[in-house]
This record gives sequence, C-alpha cells and structure tokens, in this order.
Amino acid sequence: MSVSTSELSPTPSLFSPVSLGKIELANRIVMAPLTRVRAGSSGIPGDLMVEYYRQRASVGMIITEGTYPDHASQGYVGEPGIATDEQAAGWQRVFEAVHAEGGRIVLQIMHAGRGTHPDINGGRRILAPSAIAIDGKTFTEKGEQPYPVPEAMTTAEIRAALEDFVTAARRAIEAGADGVEIHGANGYLLQEFLSPAANRRTDGYGGSPQNRARFVVEVVTAVAQAVGAERVGLRISPEVDLGDVFETDRDDVLATYGTLVDQLRPLGLAYLSVLHAEPGGDLVQELRRRFDGKLIVNNGFESQTTREQALQQIEAGHADAVVVGRALIANPDLVERWQGGHPENEPRPELFYAPGAEGYTDYPFLEAA
Repeated sequence: MSVSTSELSPTPSLFSPVSLGKIELANRIVMAPLTRVRAGSSGIPGDLMVEYYRQRASVGMIITEGTYPDHASQGYVGEPGIATDEQAAGWQRVFEAVHAEGGRIVLQIMHAGRGTHPDINGGRRILAPSAIAIDGKTFTEKGEQPYPVPEAMTTAEIRAALEDFVTAARRAIEAGADGVEIHGANGYLLQEFLSPAANRRTDGYGGSPQNRARFVVEVVTAVAQAVGAERVGLRISPEVDLGDVFETDRDDVLATYGTLVDQLRPLGLAYLSVLHAEPGGDLVQELRRRFDGKLIVNNGFESQTTREQALQQIEAGHADAVVVGRALIANPDLVERWQGGHPENEPRPELFYAPGAEGYTDYPFLEAA
C-alpha cells in the first residue's frame, strides 16, 4: 500500500510539537516575556512567581519576563534579576516548578539601557550608545520622573555589558533554564544600538547599519559560545517604535536587521523571535529567509492575540510557533481552552503591574470557572 507525501509530512498545527534547537516543545504556543514586577526590591523570584509560571507550564515554551543581568541595567521597580547567586537560586525554583509540570522555560536577559532611572537601579549610572534621553517619564520608587540623559558608553563599558550578558546566561543555564533569550527589542539597550535615532556614535558601533548591528552580533555570539547556540534565542522588534528608537526608514531597517541576521545565521541559534504588526509581511519573511532557522512571531501590542490569529499564523506557514501575551496572563490553561474551543477569562489590565496575587495567580482554570 502506498503512502502519500502528505501522510508522511502532515501540515503543522498550533498543537503539534516542534523543536527549537535543543528545546522540545509539546505545542507551538509560546508565552511572551511579560513584565509583571512581582520580584520586590531584592529582585529574587519568590513563591508568587514560582506559582505564576508553574500554572502556565502547559504552553510549548515559557519565555520569562525581562530579567536584568546586572543591577545598573534594571529597568523597572520590582523587576527580577539574575545578577546574584540569590536571584539565580530564586529562578532555579521557578524552573524546577515548570519542569515538574512537564513544561519548558527560557530566561529572557534584558538590559534596559537608557530606559531606566537612578531611583530604579539603586543610584547607578545610566548607560546607552549615545547621550540621548527618552522623551517621557518612567515610574520609580519616588513616583513618575523624566528619563535622565544617559552617558554614552565607552568601548570598555560595551565590553563589560557583553560580559554581563554572558555571565547571566551561564547563571540561567546552571540554574536549570532550558535556554536563554537575548532581548534585542522594545527600545532597550540592544535595540538602542540598532536604531539610528538612539545611536549617534562615530566609532565602530555607530553610523552604518553594519556598525549599528555589531554589538548585538557580538552579544549573541558570545552567549552562544558560552552556553550553546542551540539554547539561545534572540528577540527583535523592527519598526516597533518603543522608547524613542524610531525605525521609520524601511530601507535602513532592512539593511540593519538584514546584516544582523546574516551574521547570526552561521551560529545555528535555537530561534529568532520577531515582534511586528505583520508577521507574514515582506520584512519579517525576508529576515526569516536570511536567518534560515526557526521563527517565532508576536503580532504586537495593538490587540490581544486571538486563537484564530494564532492558528492562521501556523497554518499559513508564517512561523514555527506563535508568541502569546495577554491571553496567557488571563488563562493559565490557554492551551486546553484553545484546543477545545472553550471560553476565555478576560485580562484585568489594571492589575498587570500590581504587587500581589490578585490579577496574577488567581485567574480561574476551566474546572474552577
């Protein structure tokens, strides 16, 4: 009896397994890195965070909230870190809880760059590619305050920041993370280097698209060498103008991000994560072609990702997995709900950044709804 090609290679579905490097996912729903600021002043994940991530372990892979690699790079009050052994031990408890439920979890390493304030990072210096402040305010322990003008990083400080990423990645893997994601998006330090609006340097890290991409390439390469490329992902958000990065010239965007993925391609990274309003559009798909590896996508902040959108992204072949945010905040058992077509809990945005369990670990599961 002959077997058709389609029987041998069934079309992937949102609920079929996929491998991202050495990370085996049971389904193609990925939890977005969601800032929730529940780590207190110590930056150490506690019982509340352990429970929050444990509840959501049925997704194919959890990407943790942005986690600072050194104290100066902390971008939010209550943000967790992995700058100390105590913080790593807190994350180890999170990883163990997720693994006990059969889940997969990677730690996102995030350097806020100029997107912080001395009243957030303990009075430390604010460093960025260039001495250009974000036009706006940030929430600190003393209330809302304007973003300060950062100091332009020296070459030595650029090197030190790279080493902080590497140390953080090693700590995460040693603590039991399945991998790490380098945060090169959303207007933080790495995207500040990529953006001509934030990077006015005249040395080897500024000017041309290749020079602006250099630091991101160096960070990702060094982390891949330290912990294994098959456990490393990179998140980018071309044309998503957060934190005054202003990437408005499509030709420059393609030149900058194109040279970035061209140089990362030989590494064999676990995945590339792209935040963009048009995941199936020309820009994202061209970057995917040039990256030549697994792509996971998130359609942005404008609206909550729906079941139909996620299904469509996979069925249309636009990505290997779909990154979901708000629906997973409100539905810890989202995979079960989407698989069975069940109703969903509504998110409570007013509690996204509150300090306690309310709006964090108290969303009902199906059997309790």
